[in-house]
Amino acid sequence: MPEIPISETESNPAAAEDKSLDKLLAEAQARIEEQRDAHLRAVAEAENVRKRAQADVAAAHKFAVERIAESLLPVMDSLEAALGAAEAAPQALRDGVEITLKQIKTAFQKARLSEIVPATGERFDPHKHQAMAAVESAAEPNTVVAVMLKGYQLHDRILRPALVTVAKALENKGGNPISDSNPNTN
Repeated sequence: MPEIPISETESNPAAAEDKSLDKLLAEAQARIEEQRDAHLRAVAEAENVRKRAQADVAAAHKFAVERIAESLLPVMDSLEAALGAAEAAPQALRDGVEITLKQIKTAFQKARLSEIVPATGERFDPHKHQAMAAVESAAEPNTVVAVMLKGYQLHDRILRPALVTVAKALENKGGNPISDSNPNTN
């Protein structure tokens, strides 16, 4: 009768048990590594959520007065206009308007609400200014000629841009639009 080869595992049951134990150990180690990876990801995600929540709370504190400030901007404008037009009004009325205006300005300063009032000749900044008109002027083009209404910003957020008139270049009437010289003169 021919001899059938006997595998090592059949001849040595201890070796078979070692292989299955090695296999089980490898599987357990793989599961441990997966669990460790999942744990690290969960910890990182929790930390990201915590940081986002802190940033949201900080922003909420920083800009909590935004709505009320936006509501008070027209009041500030009206008080300033009233004070400017109050020359014929009784002194007591002018004093009352001045005191009220100072109180609102103090409240705005405490809330870190600042005015945006560009100076004449300042470069037009579309992030802080809104051009209401462009007028021909000897001033450099794209510079502020006049401020129609002050703007306001809360920290770094613009609540209302300053409404301004902007300079545009003088037109060359009767001449060549490409050149400043007039070719019709000898």
